[in-house]
Amino acid sequence: MTATELSPVRAALDSGDFVRAQQLLAGLTAPPSAELLELRAQAAYGAGDLEGTLAAYGDLYHLHLEDHRTHEAAFAAVMVGMYLMMDTGLMATVRAWLSRAERLVEDAPESPVWAWLAAVRTYERLMCGDMPGTEQWARRAMEGGERHALAPPSIIGQVALARVRIHDGEVDEGLRALDDVAVELSSGNLDPLTTGQMWCELICAMQWIGQHDRAEEWTEAMERWRQGAAFGGLHGRCRVHQAEIMRLRGPCDSAEQEALLACEELRPWMRREFGWPLTELGNARLRKGDFAGAEDAFLAAHQNAWLPQPGLALLRLAQGRVDDAFSMIESALEFPFDVPSKERPPTGGLRRAPLREAQVVIALAAGDDNAARDAAADLAEIARTYQSRTLHNSALAAKGRLALHDGLGGEAIRLLSEAVMEWISLRMPFEAATLRVELAAAHRAAGDDRSAELELDAACRAFEELNAGHWANLAREQVPATPSRQDAGSEPCVFCREGDMRRVTFSGTTVHLRDLKGMRYLERLLTEPGREFHVLDLVSVERGALTVGEPSEDLGVSTQCGLEVFDSKAREAYRQRLAETEEDIAEAEANNDLHRAELARADRQFLIDELRRGVGLNGRARSVGGGVERARTSTTRSLRYALDRIARHHSSLGEHLDRTIRTGTYFAYEPDPRAPVNWKT
Repeated sequence: MTATELSPVRAALDSGDFVRAQQLLAGLTAPPSAELLELRAQAAYGAGDLEGTLAAYGDLYHLHLEDHRTHEAAFAAVMVGMYLMMDTGLMATVRAWLSRAERLVEDAPESPVWAWLAAVRTYERLMCGDMPGTEQWARRAMEGGERHALAPPSIIGQVALARVRIHDGEVDEGLRALDDVAVELSSGNLDPLTTGQMWCELICAMQWIGQHDRAEEWTEAMERWRQGAAFGGLHGRCRVHQAEIMRLRGPCDSAEQEALLACEELRPWMRREFGWPLTELGNARLRKGDFAGAEDAFLAAHQNAWLPQPGLALLRLAQGRVDDAFSMIESALEFPFDVPSKERPPTGGLRRAPLREAQVVIALAAGDDNAARDAAADLAEIARTYQSRTLHNSALAAKGRLALHDGLGGEAIRLLSEAVMEWISLRMPFEAATLRVELAAAHRAAGDDRSAELELDAACRAFEELNAGHWANLAREQVPATPSRQDAGSEPCVFCREGDMRRVTFSGTTVHLRDLKGMRYLERLLTEPGREFHVLDLVSVERGALTVGEPSEDLGVSTQCGLEVFDSKAREAYRQRLAETEEDIAEAEANNDLHRAELARADRQFLIDELRRGVGLNGRARSVGGGVERARTSTTRSLRYALDRIARHHSSLGEHLDRTIRTGTYFAYEPDPRAPVNWKT
């Protein structure tokens, strides 16, 4: 194969047109060569075909072995291990390929292959929580990269070593090292894959310790880089980081949309780490007050062997299932999932911190003072170790909550006020609003109703600005109104259909509006305040059905979209990963490495479960449906259009409905229970 024949392929790859490169490669009839296989691997990864990438590098490994090019075969094996590590989270298969590479170059300690091998080993150790091993391999990657003028292994080692420093409490040293890396990434001197992966690493490191300002700055830098440069799974990873920042800054509608897009883009890439974007989706929906949607996302994350805590436990608390919440948070602390990941701290205080913060709130609700005090004490110690403003303020808020619980009114007001101001300074409005509800309760307990109302109103306004009206309703329930509050529900309210029009009366004002599909959805919600309607209930009722069963095709909601969970290529790839996992188990047992063998068996069980999920009776492929999500999108769009029309003609009603209507997989009308509104429909 001549260079001239391959030049169109290289040009397509250089321009980022990976699909075109794949098409050109498919049209070539030459026998496989090292050059062709490398190009196939690059094109497949850019086009979203992870298994194609792994297959091409696997074929390259065997081709070099047959030709007795051991160093080249070792490098190909390292590449298989690297891509498996980046996108599958299956460390047993990563170790199996790295062991093959090590055996091929064990007599050549000066080979440049060792620099690459060390870089991949570094992250295999980091993701498995072995910090001493991570440091050892990181230094080797840096030394090998410098010796052989290989920038990627060197910078991978630098980032991993900085993350070890942060994990071990040497935060300033770790941050200085990451700042140096950020400068290097911004220079544009590194290849796109390494650049994207390392931006992701820097942001994850900042999320570990709650350095959200720096995480936001680097997320913006990664976003700028992503436009025209990202490929493969990097697009989706960028989106998760964007969603994290959007959730913190609010409102959460944008965070939810970004997380949904991330899930869609990462679906072909991630295996065990797919729970990461799903959990972020759940966190965004939880803040919106979409409890049903949050539960869907959290349970999907759990099904993907990811620990969706503390989000799921906080959801259970909000649902009034306090015992479940308490049990979940205790279990998460005592028996954390051992899933390899670089997105969250693998061990230690940083891993416990968000769980402890939630445990204080949940334990107080459950009446377990000792658990709450232990959690607050541990959180304070973690904050002292890592010197993060976010962690420090979480510990301060926990101390204020305990003071309120103990009846120390003045101390509670002082601590909670300080924590509220700090959350505002950190630009975390949801946290500030949530704590303001506690502060309102402290003022109420001290007999200062005016200050209590002031804080409660500020909290509710903040929730409503964040499109989290459900939390405003819960806040009003948590801090009851004073007797002087007027009943806003004494006035007659009308929402009735008259031909093809609607007569709408609210706050003494009547308007007439054209009837719309969304108006009929709204009418159903107004008739039963507080009731949650599944989206398919609304669709069926609007169409005149008396009961809700399987939706029919004429509703535009299909329960099956005919997509296989795994196609035949994916099933075969999973079986190959199983064989590689067995290889790692055998090697670990031969070396009496019991922990490694245990981790590998967990990988094996995950793969077996995935194959069972994707293959039905007699080996037939199972399919999945997307009808509920399509119904959710369509119904929300229709309802929002109707609400916009109402707001345009009746501003006070528009504001009321904006605060009280909740959408998601479940829809509800949730007015303030202290000021009920009785609708005539």
